[in-house]
Amino acid sequence: MSRPLYREDEKVRMGAMKTFPGDVGNTPPERSALMARIRGKDTAPELAVRRWLHAAGYRFRLHRADLPGRPDVVLPRFKLALFIHGCFWHKHPGCKRATIPKTRTEFWEEKLARNAERDSRNQAALARCGWQVDVVWECEIRTTEGLGRRLHEILNAAQTEERHSGKPASPPHRNKRGSP
Repeated sequence: MSRPLYREDEKVRMGAMKTFPGDVGNTPPERSALMARIRGKDTAPELAVRRWLHAAGYRFRLHRADLPGRPDVVLPRFKLALFIHGCFWHKHPGCKRATIPKTRTEFWEEKLARNAERDSRNQAALARCGWQVDVVWECEIRTTEGLGRRLHEILNAAQTEERHSGKPASPPHRNKRGSP
């Protein structure tokens, strides 16, 4: 029979957080398992955006490695790069979900600041290459209405930019039945 990784007295000696029956994520192995489940691609907000764009007839590419920052969604026709950010991980200004954890605050402040700095660098690099860049925040698209409203805003702005650039505006791709 295997022994648990940490006994109660070892947790106390190691300085682990106090645990109570039913607590989840407080011991190092539990926390590690929770953190391992966090993904960088194919997150729920990203999948929702992709479903909406596809249903509306827009064609896009995912995670183009040849672009700075590997945008989550790229609409080449509009030269538009979308980043779908989680409010916590990318420090959404003014959002209640963009809080610093109470434990190891110095580590989290540094980590989240690096994430935000990297985001700014990548967005500036894309803009220098002539790409329109927009960020879709997780809290903006929690509802279907919010998702549709935010993506309409972005796409209307992209289409306006396309018209001003002298390129012919084209409607979204239609399937054989003519529906988006």
